[in-house]
Amino acid sequence: MNFEKKIRPERIIQFGEGGFLRGFVDWMVQKMCDKGVLDASVVVVQPIEKGMCDMLSAQNCLYTHVIRGVEGVDKTLVDVISRCVKPYDDFEEYLKLADKEEMRFVVSNTTEAGIVFSSEDKITDAPPKTFPAKVTLLLKRRFEKGLRGFIFLPCELIDKNGDNLKKTILQYADLWNLSEDFKNWVEKENVFCNTLVDRINTGYPKDEDLNLGYEDNMVNTSEFFHLWVIETDYDIEKELPFSKADLNVVVTPDKLQMYRTRKVRILNGAHTSLVPYALLSGLDTVKSCIDDKTMNEHIRKCVYDEIIPTLDLPEEELKSYADSVMERFANPYIKHYLSSIALNSVSKFKVRVLPSILEYKKRFNTYPQTLVFSFAKLLDFYRTDMTNDDKDVVEFMKKATIPEILKNTELWGEDLSDLVCEVTKYADKF
Repeated sequence: MNFEKKIRPERIIQFGEGGFLRGFVDWMVQKMCDKGVLDASVVVVQPIEKGMCDMLSAQNCLYTHVIRGVEGVDKTLVDVISRCVKPYDDFEEYLKLADKEEMRFVVSNTTEAGIVFSSEDKITDAPPKTFPAKVTLLLKRRFEKGLRGFIFLPCELIDKNGDNLKKTILQYADLWNLSEDFKNWVEKENVFCNTLVDRINTGYPKDEDLNLGYEDNMVNTSEFFHLWVIETDYDIEKELPFSKADLNVVVTPDKLQMYRTRKVRILNGAHTSLVPYALLSGLDTVKSCIDDKTMNEHIRKCVYDEIIPTLDLPEEELKSYADSVMERFANPYIKHYLSSIALNSVSKFKVRVLPSILEYKKRFNTYPQTLVFSFAKLLDFYRTDMTNDDKDVVEFMKKATIPEILKNTELWGEDLSDLVCEVTKYADKF
């Protein structure tokens, strides 16, 4: 493919070269650049020893991002990654990123296990093992150069990801006896945002021809839906004008927890209230449930009639989000197997569905019958051999009576004996 790559100033450091960041952050940067509201490029840092940077570099850091859904197919050629840096091959090249005055943002997706502290990391390691230790050395270099700090936008799927990253960096500052001036600079001159990301990324499409007309070994795919909630007091739109490129990014000083609750209760809650019933009925994917009249009605009643009334965001916003969730579930390009969602269903039900049942009872003085039915189907499901959970949980659920199960505070965090009659009327395997 003959393509003249635009040269843009390097302003974003990105830890991670996997499909998610390339199909989420880099795609957004591309959209802003294409709209002419941003002039910036991304330097990708490979956070671990083995990764895909060589493959990306082999095609000049160009790749195609293909979005697919019921709306159709949309292809974007992404050219905003300027280069890849591999700290394990050339640590000095990595540290030099701190010397560039125009560097402003640090984004990352180093998995849920990425933001961790290890007392094994030494200040002399080149590089140290953990992601926060690598960042601490980058910040130390920048501080010593007398430059302004960074804005951190971590995408790791953990609660308070920005706060946790800052806390871990300061732990390294203590471990390595770095100066109080440095610690104050980290606190005052850098912005650590908590973020919530939401997009199903389906990665490299094996066994499919996307009709690109050229070879692309780093092609990436995702759904249309995308949401990035960024919690900060800082005016981030001034430097990253998401709204001017019509991107679904919410910048809020204090509402991230509400959006997290919305996602957990509606999207994850819909999955968890559906899966046992659907598997007992012989279905295998989320899409097959949407296509099945009975399951479709069940999931809609759960979400629109019983989950939404328990949440505090504006009703129109909640309904709009629920509509987008239903569209995502209907996406013919996403094969989301119920068996994979069924993993650890008891603990998932406790976090994702039970709060909606209890909040509904608190608000309306009656139990939500469709969610209670789902609860009964969960108990029925654990009477089968289809479960995938902790051995002790499976054994207990298989042998115990409904009253014994519901009063088990270890499973549910509280005694649910008040639900015994409600659940019993829908349970078939007791």
